[in-house]
Amino acid sequence: MTGSDEVSAASAGTWRLGDLTVNRIGFGAMRLTRNSDGGPSDRDRAVAVLRRAVELGVNHIDTAAFYFSPLRSANELINRALAPYPEDLVIATKVGPGRDPSGEWLPPARPEQLRGQVEENLRQLGRDHLDLVNLRVHGPEPIAERFGVLAELRDAGLIRHLGVSNVRPEQLAEAQTIAPVVCVQNPYGVDYRRSADDLVRICAEQGVAFVPFFAIAGAGREAGATAAGDSDVELRAVARAHGATVAQVRLAWTLHRGPHVLAIPGTGNPEHLVANVAAGALRLSPDELARLDQAG
Repeated sequence: MTGSDEVSAASAGTWRLGDLTVNRIGFGAMRLTRNSDGGPSDRDRAVAVLRRAVELGVNHIDTAAFYFSPLRSANELINRALAPYPEDLVIATKVGPGRDPSGEWLPPARPEQLRGQVEENLRQLGRDHLDLVNLRVHGPEPIAERFGVLAELRDAGLIRHLGVSNVRPEQLAEAQTIAPVVCVQNPYGVDYRRSADDLVRICAEQGVAFVPFFAIAGAGREAGATAAGDSDVELRAVARAHGATVAQVRLAWTLHRGPHVLAIPGTGNPEHLVANVAAGALRLSPDELARLDQAG
């Protein structure tokens, strides 16, 4: 089931981010700006991938102002490809991290810098408000002051909904004392960061979306999936049984963790895009899920 033109992001079902309904298969924009070899992506191809994603029913796109290469900005690619935006399209972005123009990472944003990051996302996307802003956290430190700034911007109408990213359960609880949290975005996959299982359960109990990133790449993280990561016997066996790829099985496994789990696989490859969306229709049996859990 590697993919066909008949697939639709609706096949995985829907979830509500606050008052916004999205298909559970979305799209991550991080890989739009660079090719797999690290070189800058082709602008027209990236624009075509974004437009094709929407044609396939994707209505949840994850991005950030710090997703850029020397020649490409993910936010500006999204703006060029999709503006004027479809009414049902939800664009989620992240603040906290930052990079200088050369691409070097800066220290995490201080509370007084967060408004500037929000405004930069607004400018690049050509929006008067952001549908969803996730505060990306670095380490176990308290987050109340920074999340409070975002809550104030929400009250001012610049942000519709808030989420948190790369957090621990106690940080989620801390944020929830300040403003409603509609999603948690953490690294997670069948064989990666399974320590987050408890947080996935907590989110389910509270009706909060859990949005895993690196679900396909796993330990490869920003570099992408590795051959070693696809060598697991059970993953390959389940993939063969369904005529699917290992990447599709990885995505399907995350979606089977609960109806509140959303997927945001990213790619700049049109064929991979179709295959990722098709993974939303892949149904794994209880036995297959148990085998994959043991392998992870």
